[in-house]
Amino acid sequence: MCGRYTVLANETAIRTEYGLAHSIDSFQPSYNIAPGQDVLAIIHDGKERRAGYIRWGLIPSWAKDEKIGYKMINARSETVHEKPSFKNLLAQKRCLIIADSFYEWQKQGSRKQPKRIQLADRGLFAFAGLWDKWQTDDKVVFTCTILTKDANPFMKQIHDRMPIILPKQKEAEWISPTKQHPVQVKEFLAEVNIEDLTSYDVSDYVNKAKNNDENCIAPIA
Repeated sequence: MCGRYTVLANETAIRTEYGLAHSIDSFQPSYNIAPGQDVLAIIHDGKERRAGYIRWGLIPSWAKDEKIGYKMINARSETVHEKPSFKNLLAQKRCLIIADSFYEWQKQGSRKQPKRIQLADRGLFAFAGLWDKWQTDDKVVFTCTILTKDANPFMKQIHDRMPIILPKQKEAEWISPTKQHPVQVKEFLAEVNIEDLTSYDVSDYVNKAKNNDENCIAPIA
């Protein structure tokens, strides 16, 4: 799964990397992004790429209560095409969720050791995400979820699931505005190979979402 991550790059670097023509409103780097917070996502509106902040934790458009979002921070790619909450989103509501590392907790006896995980060969990357719009008479909320898959050999020693990190050459295809059949999208995700990863131990300081500074990523012996 994926329950915490970072975006430490500056706005200029992100706009350059992802070909964004416009500034990112309210841009803010973060050492400890948690569910329920607003996260940086990119879509293609049919003319150009657009970046903005949406809430992490998907609220389906048909949901009666927005609290359901806290249960839907991740979606399993293997079955996403079958689930009512996600099936229609696969067709045309795909997004890039920008990050440069994520945290996972490795079970070690009776405790869990937090680890910071990065790509070995590049800094910025994008999780494969889905988004939706939830609306009531007096409220509109845009939300998202991160797609996951079975852990690769590197991640299996840490956790049995992992977020899908899109290869650079697959990002444009993922957010293409062209409508696609959900099964085709599921097959696309199944073929994504995760690049080489590295990890190191960090302290329990990162466990608390309110902690958001460089101590979150400080290595420990």
